[in-house]
Amino acid sequence: MREKRRGGAGLGPRAVTGLMLLALVMVSINLRPAITTVAGVMNQMPGVFGLDPALLPLLGTLPVLAFGISGPIGPWLARRLGTGRAVAVALMVLAAALIVRATVPALLLPGTFLAGMAIMTASVLVPQIVKANRGTGWWTGLCTMGFGLGAALGAGLVQPLERAFGGNLPSALAVWAVPALLGAFLIHRSGGRTTPVPTAGGAAGQVPGTASPLRKQRTAWAVTAFFGLQAMLYFAITSWLAVYLVSRGLSPSDAAGLLAWFSLAGLPASLLAPVLAGRPRILRIMAPGLGISVALALVGVLVAPVELQFLMVGILGVVQSAGFGLAMALVVIRSAGPQSAGRLSAMSQGFGFALASLGPLGAGLLHTMTGRWEVTFWVLAAEAVVLAGAGFLAIRGPLVSAEPAEESLQTAAKPSPVR
Repeated sequence: MREKRRGGAGLGPRAVTGLMLLALVMVSINLRPAITTVAGVMNQMPGVFGLDPALLPLLGTLPVLAFGISGPIGPWLARRLGTGRAVAVALMVLAAALIVRATVPALLLPGTFLAGMAIMTASVLVPQIVKANRGTGWWTGLCTMGFGLGAALGAGLVQPLERAFGGNLPSALAVWAVPALLGAFLIHRSGGRTTPVPTAGGAAGQVPGTASPLRKQRTAWAVTAFFGLQAMLYFAITSWLAVYLVSRGLSPSDAAGLLAWFSLAGLPASLLAPVLAGRPRILRIMAPGLGISVALALVGVLVAPVELQFLMVGILGVVQSAGFGLAMALVVIRSAGPQSAGRLSAMSQGFGFALASLGPLGAGLLHTMTGRWEVTFWVLAAEAVVLAGAGFLAIRGPLVSAEPAEESLQTAAKPSPVR
């Protein structure tokens, strides 16, 4: 099967590939600040926007809930506009949502929900673009590092930007529409995809047929469980870590700084995890091992004195980011082709983020009911142990195939699961 590149007219093949990779990284950077900017100033939201303090858990949950219900939008939009244009449209909607929620207090919650839908629409298409361009683990690693970098920039710059705008928090939140528009321009310029052009006889060995639905493929469910559990942990941590640290005696500024450090410390891990996941011997240990590591790191943050929180938050950031990098890599590694990667991405991120939406809400409610953080952290640590089990199952079994052509090619190649 030959492939013909679209987009990047007038550029050579290497330039087109470089532009596409740059566009993917820029897209990834935009898929977390909408969440971490608010998390970094959660305590200010009631005073600035008139939000009822009882709705703070809902504010942290809304974008993740939007992730859970908007998974199918990305593949649907890509079929009608092309993958690159679909991602560009999603980022333009994200920019509009960021501006609206910051400038119209009454639309803070609806705008946050719309931002979450736009983020999810773009996010599910990233693995499909990587798979279509035969991207290596480095491609996935750079994209996952972009997620972490965006999260860190959002948390770390929100208060400096607020001061730069003369104490105007809405402006500090709305300014993130600018990089979203830049990402939309770059991904549209690159084309964001490769378009299959069948040869006269079609793919060798291709037999018309119907691939099993993803809901009947156990590998798809294992990948989905791994993605959802690590996302549940991530959003619970990013929503409440700064609040927890303030309760330990840190200033809001220092707590926001440690939230940014949580993301920054994990950047190398988010880059390297997908690369290492391409090695079966390492993957065999990494998939279950990361869950256990996250559990231990959470306990460390809970019991460590304030003086050691920089170290413990950094360790938690490393293992948590590695888990996200592995989750994204599994979507690519455990799928038979680009279309399967796109559908597995929609399933794992759709169902996964629906599960993840319980993280911020559940963590907040546990703290509200007990008045303490111990129960919350121990429950999250127990969830991380379940994550280890999901990782063990995700690397075993056949590849996920959603298209008959990919299924026949998979059978011809006879790939084997990690043993």
